[in-house]
Amino acid sequence: MWFFDCPEIIYGDDALSHLEEIRGERAFIVTDPVLHELGFTQRIVERLQSTGMAIEWFSEVEPEPSFQTVQKGAAQMRAFEPDWIIGLGGGSSIDAAKAMWVLYERPDLQPDEISPMMELNIGKKARLIAIPTTAGTGSEATWATVLTDQSDGRKLALGSRETMPTKAIVDPALTYELPPRITADTGLDALTHAVEGYLSSFHNDFTDGICIKAIQLIFEYLPRAYAEPQDVEAREHMANAATLGGLGFINSWASLAHAMGHAFGGFFKIPHGRSVSLFLPYTLEYIAREPELTRFRDIAHALRLPEGEAEEPEAAAAVIKAIRELHGRVDQPLSVEALGVSRPDYEARIEELCEFAEGDGTFISAVRIPERDDLARLFLYAFDGRKIDF
Repeated sequence: MWFFDCPEIIYGDDALSHLEEIRGERAFIVTDPVLHELGFTQRIVERLQSTGMAIEWFSEVEPEPSFQTVQKGAAQMRAFEPDWIIGLGGGSSIDAAKAMWVLYERPDLQPDEISPMMELNIGKKARLIAIPTTAGTGSEATWATVLTDQSDGRKLALGSRETMPTKAIVDPALTYELPPRITADTGLDALTHAVEGYLSSFHNDFTDGICIKAIQLIFEYLPRAYAEPQDVEAREHMANAATLGGLGFINSWASLAHAMGHAFGGFFKIPHGRSVSLFLPYTLEYIAREPELTRFRDIAHALRLPEGEAEEPEAAAAVIKAIRELHGRVDQPLSVEALGVSRPDYEARIEELCEFAEGDGTFISAVRIPERDDLARLFLYAFDGRKIDF
């Protein structure tokens, strides 16, 4: 038995107007200080004012939110007692809103106890609306929650099926002002979700089509959104692709690039999307060495690559090459060294990187799971940008 989890999704032009139809007593907005200063919180407040609800906000979410931040936000929630929680922003704000929702209704729990194995029994006090302002994390359509433990710098992939947002409002207008660098980081994050969701050992009939469509949209529209930030068509399709990527991977699961990216990004303070997408070509080369386990031909066919009719090894090589070329088109680094990380610092962390990657919840879904020696070599090859040959 398996489950397909999905929020109610309101998308397209003026999707934000759906807020005017929400009914409740109190709404609590969770966002970050940059978006708050840019007036995004006020845009949500203006939409909600016609409902007559009391409104409060927490605007202190940092990138890769910490346990301490979600505990602080949850305490403010408990004082305000909202019946609607609104996560506004990128993955950090939406993930923080999910965790705050849990701690608001379950003050007896700690953030790292949010687990698929724990019955949370939430949703009695409040429901969650996720409103993304980037096109990449897909957090609006997942129950995953990535938090940082400040005590050791680890990123923890947490979550429960109960933390799936009640509603996702995907309005592409909120992404029109994204700078090119964030457009690239988040767009490639969405690509990593979709590719790993399709190749995951937990893939299924319900997620395959969603992941393939997301891959197609990202290849077509990410370069346009990056080069022309005001390209409305590109922004809309990228917003949809990000949500599709989230739906795809949360119902099949992300994989090795996420495990490695979570470990690496936590230690070296690299944005999530940049971290996971950097490792994607290397982990794909690694699993492609066992072609009987992979399905690269399907992706090659969907991208209309000539190798879509070739044997699996040739198709894999073509897909990985296309992914590297897409990175190049949006000026995305393809090695750890290109990010400015020093080799001595990196090599000194290899054992910890391996330990944290192995402990990540996405590690087990790889169709070829590396032993410790192979995992260490993957990290080292990614530093130099070397092709995987083992």
